[in-house]
Amino acid sequence: MILRRLSGAGEFLEVAGAYLERREAEHNLLLGLAGRLRAEPTLFGHEPYLAVVTDAETVVGAFLRTPPHNLVLSELDDPVAVELVAADLLEVDPTLPGVLGPKAAAARFASAWQQLGGASGRVAMGERIYRADRTHAPAGVPGRMRAYEPADRETTLRWLREFADEAMAPGDPLLDAEDWLEGRLREPDGGVVIWEDASPVSFAGFGNPTPTGIRVGPVYTPRELRRRGYATALVAALTDVLLRRGRRHCFLFTDLANPTSNSIYQRIGYTPVTDVDMWVFG
Repeated sequence: MILRRLSGAGEFLEVAGAYLERREAEHNLLLGLAGRLRAEPTLFGHEPYLAVVTDAETVVGAFLRTPPHNLVLSELDDPVAVELVAADLLEVDPTLPGVLGPKAAAARFASAWQQLGGASGRVAMGERIYRADRTHAPAGVPGRMRAYEPADRETTLRWLREFADEAMAPGDPLLDAEDWLEGRLREPDGGVVIWEDASPVSFAGFGNPTPTGIRVGPVYTPRELRRRGYATALVAALTDVLLRRGRRHCFLFTDLANPTSNSIYQRIGYTPVTDVDMWVFG
């Protein structure tokens, strides 16, 4: 097997795109990030790490990192591929904060990373990827979805910071709320929507499209407004709009430690695809 670093997101998608698209739902994060980087190479402010491992010129794994964030692993056709990547990345950036990927692949990478001299790791969060090809709205939820407006900025920024405090795994690089919001509003296929019940009560982001789908998230309702169905209704309405615009699939990630989110999304049409683990090092 051979590891090949790639010079940009365009080359990454040219080499690995067909491999990733065969499991589009599993690879929605990789495809979405690479698509954004192809359109906006300086989006994250640092040179990304983009690599594939091939066996007899056939791709068996693809890997992407946008510093300071974690390395993202694809599904692997040969699990040994992560050991080549661990050795290569240790030379490039021995301060790698973590890795996100399929459970077995992420565990194998973490083990190889430590054996090669990197920091020890632990699972900080287990997540589940969901896909919806159709959706239905929950009954009896007051309010309506509307587009984000400039007057929503301060509320949305506050909610983003609260979301990061509650939902991001310990050791994960901090979310810069202002950068995230500006980037999502600037993205041609992305955006933010609000659920309004007399006043704003919940928000959701969407963007990072894949060849036939798009990712929904984050989704947040402040604590004092929960258990009223706002987030469920918002995700259902947003998903319906995105599918009506021509997307065949919508994807989202949930924290496996949160039974509420894992149940409510299934009630509106999302089905589980696979589980991934986030490891943090140090």
